[in-house]
Amino acid sequence: MFFKKKKKKEENVEVTEVVKLKPLNYPKKILVGWAEAIGGNTDLRDWFLSSEEYKELGMCVHALLLKDDARDWLMKNGYAHLMAMVNGAEGNADAIHWLNKVNFQVLKHVALAGDRDEKSINWLIKNGHQEFAMVAERIRVLKDQIEDTHNDIHSFGKD
Repeated sequence: MFFKKKKKKEENVEVTEVVKLKPLNYPKKILVGWAEAIGGNTDLRDWFLSSEEYKELGMCVHALLLKDDARDWLMKNGYAHLMAMVNGAEGNADAIHWLNKVNFQVLKHVALAGDRDEKSINWLIKNGHQEFAMVAERIRVLKDQIEDTHNDIHSFGKD
């Protein structure tokens, strides 16, 4: 009687739903175009975004550019594996571990190579994934550009 249990309010409970991962099977020319979009080709990026077949690649470019709405879209639409690649390229060890655990070896190596891991870039090339090696290289360059911008006192707040 002296100790009453407090009832938890259920309005603050966040429900998470399981979203099935969608396959990532792309022709080589699409992967090359994705690399170019990551490298700054806005026409290709916009084409991906307007495409029904490849919208996730355009959203991934925006996620790499630190756009939260694109990151949320990837997670909610079955592309958590692409988001894990983005997070892994940003140095998130948990994302790398998850990619390895669910056997997304190519995306794991793209993330690691995008974060300057030379062994991973070599793994991609050695295993016949030259287009993904190109994607990883563009991610690395983009990350360097973002880092330079964030460290430049004159561009503070221009994101």
